[in-house]
Amino acid sequence: MIDISSSLQKLKQYIEDEGFKGYDPYDALNSPILKGLSSSSKLLRIAFIQTLKRLPVNLRPLLFIKKEYNPKGIGLFLWGYAKLYKVENKVEYLERIKDLLGLLEKLKSEGYSGNCWGYNFDWQTRGVLIPKFSPTIVNSSFIGHALIDVYKYTGIEKALKMAISIKDFILNDLNRTEENGSICFSYTPVDHGIVHNANLLGASLLIRLFKYTKDNNMRDVSLSSLDYSMKYQKEDGSWPYGTADFQGWIDSFHTGFNLESILYFFEEGFADEYRPAFEKGVEFYSNNFFLDDGTPKYYHDKIYPIDVHSPAQAIVFFSKLGESHRDLSERVVQWMINNLQDRQGFFYLQKKRHYTNKIPYIRWAQAWAFHALTEFELLNQKTKEKVSIFDT
Repeated sequence: MIDISSSLQKLKQYIEDEGFKGYDPYDALNSPILKGLSSSSKLLRIAFIQTLKRLPVNLRPLLFIKKEYNPKGIGLFLWGYAKLYKVENKVEYLERIKDLLGLLEKLKSEGYSGNCWGYNFDWQTRGVLIPKFSPTIVNSSFIGHALIDVYKYTGIEKALKMAISIKDFILNDLNRTEENGSICFSYTPVDHGIVHNANLLGASLLIRLFKYTKDNNMRDVSLSSLDYSMKYQKEDGSWPYGTADFQGWIDSFHTGFNLESILYFFEEGFADEYRPAFEKGVEFYSNNFFLDDGTPKYYHDKIYPIDVHSPAQAIVFFSKLGESHRDLSERVVQWMINNLQDRQGFFYLQKKRHYTNKIPYIRWAQAWAFHALTEFELLNQKTKEKVSIFDT
């Protein structure tokens, strides 16, 4: 087994020293200067966001952008501490969990049917400007999964109640695309786009909540949502990002999101008919996105830029699969620590062919690395428990 405790401890210390606040690759419009200059121009907003994201030098302090809480990042940190509590059962982790639960309550978006969360910055899509804290199905679903696991590992009823409320946002506030008896949830309440990982994440949260609500309509909608995106899986086991003409790419971490979402259905006792398709997807994922030394490719046919999301999600997913994919999990986690972790403990954004973007983004890098390393620790604990059973 790889001993990642030192790496995880350094990351944990960095996160806590920062107070869970930080910058984000997409927070350019939190600058009063850039927001004012681009107030009437969609193209300028996109240019500012993309430029600041790609620059390896952090200009945010000069642009008066402050370090802030990111709701999705807080959700991932919460998830990580829940897993640490499951592994070590320390009171300090339980207290941290309670603090983060309270913070999530304060950060939720108001005015919707149920609990939901967005980003702490305005972001410009190709079509519309999404104001800060506008909720998304992706943020709300990841946070929902974290809340369910908090309840599983700690028994805190508040976490379960917060998670159950998210179903009302997904079912009532999001738009739906219908196709041959199946449905696809929109990314936000203000768009009608079709993005498979977003749709599957929402569906997977609903199916996990079914055991607690016994809401048959929610179960049926969840299965219909799953059915929609399964129809778009390609013969080789992959998915395009979405259905729009400009969304045909196939990348690593969104593939991982899709597969993890489907795995939740199996764990809850549903959708067994999709196991062959799932196995084909796992085969495509494991065979096309990683080099022999664990290097995580961004695209199935292109290595760079190597984004921290790629190894992080791979570690999470393959750790969930257990011993059958431990070798791959170990190679990827070792690569991520060796190539993306700074001596100060934080993780870098991206490694490009000729340089590395070392800006320590709180949500995109630190939260995902924390989520990944704690998932690997959970796998190690399960392995130790199995060995202990056989030794007795």
